[in-house]
Amino acid sequence: TSGCAASGGLPDAACTPGAIFPDATAQQICQSGYSSSVRNVPTSEKNQAYAEYGIASHAPGQYEVDHLVSLELGGSNDISNLWPEAASPTPGFHQKDSVENYLHSQVCSGAVSLHQAQVEIATNWLQVYQVMQSQGS
Repeated sequence: TSGCAASGGLPDAACTPGAIFPDATAQQICQSGYSSSVRNVPTSEKNQAYAEYGIASHAPGQYEVDHLVSLELGGSNDISNLWPEAASPTPGFHQKDSVENYLHSQVCSGAVSLHQAQVEIATNWLQVYQVMQSQGS
């Protein structure tokens, strides 16, 4: 895949639709250390994500190759779940991290199902961010 383009803080849905570990459960993802136990994104895969989005070079901290559906929500390391997310303009990857933490807490408290959290972050994490902002979260 090439010619991918992020728009308004969201990845190109055709290139980065999101992907999950289908067997991941809320009980598993709520265990301390789960994310680090499944994280496996080699440099070659990160480079592929940059190439798909046409980013030939970048400054340190300008982007991070991010999981659209975060590992802490059962997201997978598949290339279809990875994209180079910009730090700015905001909301950027730092703000998405707060959305990931918020949704993880919601799943682990039982307020939201794991599936719903996965759908929300994959389709439009910015909507969740806006709700968080309006709630003061």
